This record gives sequence, C-alpha cells and structure tokens, in this order.
Amino acid sequence: MQKATVTTAEVPIPSPATDLERLFQDYHALVFRTAYRIAGNASDAEDVLQTIFMRLAGRDPLAPPLDQPESYLRRAAINAALDIVRTRGTDASAPRDESLPGCRQPDRHDLRDCLRHALARLAPRDAEVFALRFLEGHSNPEIARMLGMSQVLVAVTVHRTRRRLQKEIRSYWGGKS
Repeated sequence: MQKATVTTAEVPIPSPATDLERLFQDYHALVFRTAYRIAGNASDAEDVLQTIFMRLAGRDPLAPPLDQPESYLRRAAINAALDIVRTRGTDASAPRDESLPGCRQPDRHDLRDCLRHALARLAPRDAEVFALRFLEGHSNPEIARMLGMSQVLVAVTVHRTRRRLQKEIRSYWGGKS
C-alpha cells in the first residue's frame, strides 16, 4: 500500500492579500454606502473606502482575523466619514463661529448638511450609535450587539442624541423645525 502525499502546492494557504481581497469584494459597497450617507459626497466616501482598506493592508500579517468584519468595517466607515466631516467643518481658512456650518436656509439639502455637521460635533460613540440607528437602519438590539453595549444604553444614547441634534438644529434656525 502506498501512502498519498500532499505537497504544499496542492493545499492553498490563505495569505493576508487574498483575505484582504475577499474582504474588499464582500464589503466595499457597504463601506462606500455607509461613508456616503455620512459624508454626503462620493469623493469623500471613496477616500474613506481607500483609507480603511489601506489600514487593513498595513495590518500585521500575524494579527488575528476580524471576528465580525461587517460590523468592524461599518463602524470604521462611520468613524472615518465623521472625521472627514469634522475636518471639513474646522477648515482653517473658514471663519470660526459657533454656528453649524452648512446650515443656511431650512431646505432639504441644507438640513442634510446641517445634520452632518451637527453629528460631527458629537462624541464619537454618540455619533456612531445615531448613524447606525438612523442612517444605516439598524435596530437597537442589533446596535447593542455590534458595539457591545446594553440595549438600555443604546436606547438612552439614541434618545439623548436625537434631542441634542434637534435642539442644535432648531436653535440655529431660530426655533424653526
């Protein structure tokens, strides 16, 4: 009886590059959509997409694989897009004032810009919870699982964040809603 031998050429060994390629194929649209909803334009969403996958490409090859890649990539897109909106809102060439940039006339497009800038002023976790709930459409239990929070804390964060954003936007528009 002859033993079958297996050569290394027959057994594909996953490499970090193929793992990254698979992650990109599976999730690039999700990252782009998530970033676009927050940043408001395709150029910034593409920057977020590139930044996130470049960071993943630079990870230590011996680092453990992502446990929940969809959740990780969605959160990374939210945070990177918020960083872009924050940076845009604090442009050194723009005059400094306490008003929300992009909040001029209360029409639909200005409301979106106003909301983006108000979100960028929030604490990162509050902005992330709000974006997951209202921009991404996740339920409170889903958000609790994604972020490792209790459902009660998610609900409280959603409530307080909504109130704060409503108050900020209304005050800027002189009480109009």
